[in-house]
Amino acid sequence: MFEKNHLRDSASEQRVFQQRMIASLMVFFFLAGILAWRYVNLQVFQYEKFATASDRNRIHTLPLEPRRGLIYDRKGVLLAENQPSYSLAVTLERVVNLDELLIDLQQLFDIDMRSVEKFRQRLNRRTPYQAVPLKFRLNDDEISRFAVNRYRLDGVEIKAQLVRHYPRGEDFSHVIGYVGRINKKEQEKIFSDEQRRINYAATDHIGKIGLENYYEETLHGVVGSQYVESNAHGRILRVLQQVDPLPGGDLQLSVDAELQKNVVELLKGRRGSVVVLDVHTGDVLAMVSAPSFDSNLFVNGISNESYGKLRDSIDLPLFNRSLQGQYPPGSTIKPIIGLAALYHGLITSSSTINDPGWYQLPNDERYHRDWKREGHGDKVDLFQAIEQSCDTFFYDISYRLGIDRIHAFTKQFGLGEKTGIDSFNERSGLLPSRTWKRASRNKPWFPGETLNIGIGQGYMLATPLQLAASTAALATRGKRIEPRFILSDKTPQRSNKEEVGQKDNTNALVNASETGVSSGSSENQLDDIGVSDYFWDEIHDAMKSVVHGRKGTAQAIGRNIKYKMAGKTGTAQVIGIAQGEEYDAEAIAERQRDHALFVGFAPFEKPKFAVAVIIENGGSGSATAAPIARKVFDWLMLNDTNNDNKAKPASRELPVYASNSPLPGVGIVSLNDSEKWVHNAF
Repeated sequence: MFEKNHLRDSASEQRVFQQRMIASLMVFFFLAGILAWRYVNLQVFQYEKFATASDRNRIHTLPLEPRRGLIYDRKGVLLAENQPSYSLAVTLERVVNLDELLIDLQQLFDIDMRSVEKFRQRLNRRTPYQAVPLKFRLNDDEISRFAVNRYRLDGVEIKAQLVRHYPRGEDFSHVIGYVGRINKKEQEKIFSDEQRRINYAATDHIGKIGLENYYEETLHGVVGSQYVESNAHGRILRVLQQVDPLPGGDLQLSVDAELQKNVVELLKGRRGSVVVLDVHTGDVLAMVSAPSFDSNLFVNGISNESYGKLRDSIDLPLFNRSLQGQYPPGSTIKPIIGLAALYHGLITSSSTINDPGWYQLPNDERYHRDWKREGHGDKVDLFQAIEQSCDTFFYDISYRLGIDRIHAFTKQFGLGEKTGIDSFNERSGLLPSRTWKRASRNKPWFPGETLNIGIGQGYMLATPLQLAASTAALATRGKRIEPRFILSDKTPQRSNKEEVGQKDNTNALVNASETGVSSGSSENQLDDIGVSDYFWDEIHDAMKSVVHGRKGTAQAIGRNIKYKMAGKTGTAQVIGIAQGEEYDAEAIAERQRDHALFVGFAPFEKPKFAVAVIIENGGSGSATAAPIARKVFDWLMLNDTNNDNKAKPASRELPVYASNSPLPGVGIVSLNDSEKWVHNAF
């Protein structure tokens, strides 16, 4: 049986085809409409958005680091400059895999992990498309190595920049300080201030210590900006627009580079400090702390090995003795104590005591020894006591003055407080009082402790700068001045960031006339102590006799001198000596021997310079510190073009005094049992 054959239905097939075609066209036109709408939306309605985004892929804003201000000495000698250097920098947006790239770069350029960690910290404070330095100070071999491998180091470039350099690094390390790479703590501080964050967008270094730190705002300048077009590899094709950065203001210091260098030579092989001041303006002419270190080591990151040697050195080269070293002033305090006794009417120029070589408080068996065991004679007056540094005389007057009057009077000379010099690192020393001891030790003040203070021992401490400033006050008859490192007729602008650096790049010294600060000492002077000229004459004449008198403790440095000077030697005890024992330097370890001190001013007739010298464990002030001061004064007088002082006879005829001042009789005195008598050589 045959199956039934169905005939082809063309009409039905055509209907199906038409239905499918219509559906397909509807889908096509629907999709085409969506595509057209999307195209119009992107090209018309969102044009500006995507045009901007597109430009950002090829046009970037880069911050431009300002040139850091230069630092000169008082005569224009360059002390801190900026030298061109090349660094290896990475732009994060152009890097596919940062970790792999860093491993590759470490192998190519011998980069340690510490540098990589610092690099990752710097990445956190960059702006988009900013190249961040990974390795500083590339040498020629490293630059050549980069050129050969550049094709496979996308996002890596060699960046030229100016890097801080100190031509006289060791001579000025404790004055100028140094700059270093911005660390995490400094980065957080910068980011806390929006204006500061913008201003440091292109800066990798910041002042760490010294004047570099104190005048950071002045020296840094104001950041600039650059609009650049780059290709897909991040390489700059052209600069579209640029706003130049404003360079930092330059500083002119009061310090004399030649004098500073000479003082460094005088202290070579020693531990100590020398401070030289202009007594009228407060200008620091020299400030040396020995030993020192090379500031250049810290600019781009000191190695662990090098830093370990400096940090662990028993000589403490990183320690600024001039501002932070606190020493017993020893006998250098005696002119001030003597002046206090005159001021309060306890003695006159003719008052004398008997000095058998020791002093006893009333009703006390303890002996307070003089440095000269046989004593200075039966009629010792204030002049002789300063000239020969008689401890017994100052035991007597300090006991009669009492700690309250001593504290109040010596405080007027700036002891026990910061001088106000332009530094963040200065320490205040210690001027003890009843209140201080009760607060710090929870004990009462004992009369025997007052005797120690009277010869600059006991709890009393002073920095070399304080001793120089107090000596300047002695020289000017009580007119205290605030020491400073900036030349007296120059002052940096520290408050207005927009004005910093708008001067010419080659000479941006900021003049006082432009800032409203007058030259001279009037703006810098603190106060006048207010003591009779007659009393000042007594103290000055005695200090002159220390150097020029026949029995002066520093008479050795007064030989063959062509000018007059005044001074006071001092020896500060480092360790206590028990009652009845005798000081023997040879039997004591070198670092436990006495400190040697000398303070003085010159020329005597019209004082201009004040000098303070401290030599740690140097022994006698007259033998060790005084000769250094003499050489410093020789240089100052030789190079002082305004010196009109004539040399005069060096001897002084001692006056004859007729009366004695008996020791005061006071009731029973209780002494601290642990107190040891204080040895104090002149």
